[in-house]
Parts: sequence; structure tokens; C-alpha cells
Amino acid sequence: MTPFDYSRAVDVAEALRIGAGVQTKFLGGGTNLIDLMRETIERPTALVDITGLPADITERADGGLLIGAAVRNTALAEHRAVRTRYPVLSRAILAGASAQIRNMATVGGNLLQRTRCTYFYDDAGSRCNKRHPGQGCDAIDGFNRNHAILGASKSCVATHPSDMSVALAALDAVVHVQGNGGERSLPLVELHRLPGDRPDLETMLQPGELITAIELPAQKIAARSTYRKVRDRSSYAFALVSVAAALDVEGNTIKDVRLALGGVAHKPWRAHKAEQALRGREPDAETFRAAAEAELADAVPLRDNAFKIELAKRTITAVLDELAGAAR
Repeated sequence: MTPFDYSRAVDVAEALRIGAGVQTKFLGGGTNLIDLMRETIERPTALVDITGLPADITERADGGLLIGAAVRNTALAEHRAVRTRYPVLSRAILAGASAQIRNMATVGGNLLQRTRCTYFYDDAGSRCNKRHPGQGCDAIDGFNRNHAILGASKSCVATHPSDMSVALAALDAVVHVQGNGGERSLPLVELHRLPGDRPDLETMLQPGELITAIELPAQKIAARSTYRKVRDRSSYAFALVSVAAALDVEGNTIKDVRLALGGVAHKPWRAHKAEQALRGREPDAETFRAAAEAELADAVPLRDNAFKIELAKRTITAVLDELAGAAR
């Protein structure tokens, strides 16, 4: 047993004050952090319980939403405004984990969950630069079927596990953060880092900073959106490839598009190259496939996961074709 202190914050100010310690962690639903503590991957000296912080979903006058970081995943997925205005987000959340875990997990914690790479969890027997910088990465030459094909490095090939984050990346979500130095906001696509030579640095958060809310801008395109997750079994499995997409077709032309991928990179992967290739084009299978080819052109497979490249291309094409069909 590794001893640690526990306290419960009544508001953000108290959470920040208590959470200023170097080895202190904020505790939401605990669905990932507690597992990491059991495996001795995480060894905080103190936990600050923030589940009592505001868990509101506020509808803005312009049609956007402000989602408190303590909102449970189930509550967000079931919210009427989310299901009607941002169906991709509801579907992504429901594709993740189990109902019991979704009932516990918080929105802020979902964003900050850590990779499920087997070597990352194997502290006693594997080298992992994410645990110990400079140690090496056994996944590169090991069992790497589930690992990254985009944005990886010689130091780390792990993937980000969150389904919800992929949908939020496609929706241009903004993350609101507060620390003892004040408040700031950043696009969700800039929250997570690519591994580079420091895969242990996973986000742009500063020590002691707390995610307080996620903002969804009002977007007409988001109403025609969906999420598809390809995995080894139909439930409680992480994505081999996932696609979050929204499509706006006017006449016989793609007016606008949003596209993000999961299961392929160290962070939710916004598919900017594919989006650029799609705008102004005719919404057909040939166009969708060409856009997918453009996005995956820089993919670098490992020994066991080359199949992900073709799988990603086919999934992108199928999802966009589904949305285009709904627009006709």
C-alpha cells in the first residue's frame, strides 16, 4: 500500500489551493487514475476530490454549450441539446467503456485519461519512455497491433484512448482551464501533445492547473454528424480506428466538413488534410477515398498494425458516404 492524503474540494479555488502540491492529483470519477494507482504507475502523495464541483451543462444564447468538467459522461451523452445539435458527441461517449464506467467518469477526467498501452502498464517488466523518460519503448519492436500510425516518434508509439475527445476535436471544442496563475482557454486540438522525445509530457496543462469546462461552439454542421468506432469486439474495447465526422452538403457540393480520427495517434487526430481535400468537391465515394488517401499519406506503420492504414481509409469513406446519403 502506498499511503496518500485525501481531501474534498468545495469549489475551484479550494481545489487549486489544495492541489498545488507537486505530487497531488485531482480525482474525478477515478475510472483511470485509481487503476493506475493500483498498478503503481501513478503514485500521488495526495488526492483532491473534485466531484463536488459544478456539473452543469449550460445552453448559450447562440446555441453553443458550456459543459462543466465534473459532468458525468452519461449525463452529457443523454442531454437533449447534445443528442440533437451534436449527435457525434453523444455517439462517441456511448461507444466508450461500459454504462457503469460512463456513470462514474467525468468529462474533464475523460480528456486526461492515459494510454492503455500494455508496456506502459507493465512497470516491472517493460521499458517505457512515458513512465521513465530515456528508458526506451518496448512497444516499437514488441506487440504493437493497437499502436499509432500517425504522429508517433522513436520515443513512443502509444495511442490516446478517449472516444469523447475525438468527437470534441471534430467539433472545434475549447477547453477552459484555471490555475493559481489565472484562467485561460485553448482549443481541444492543442490540449494534447504529440510524443516527440518527451512522451511523459502528455498535455499543455501546467502543474496545478485544473480543467473547469469544455465549450462547444454553435455549429450548424454539427447537427449532421456521427461517430464510428472499429474495434475487436462490440463493447468495452478501445478503438483500432474511429472516425468522428460532420458534413454539410449544398446542392451537389461539399460546403463544409469536420473530421477527426481516434485509435491512430498519441492524441485525437484532426484530419485537416482530408477536410481540405473535401471542401468544394462532389460528395461521392471517389472524393471521400481521395481525401482519406491524402490524410493517411504520412502514416508510418509498425510491424503489427499496417492494417490500420487501409482500415482508416475505408472507415473515413464509409462514414462520409453515410452522412452524404443522409443529406440527399
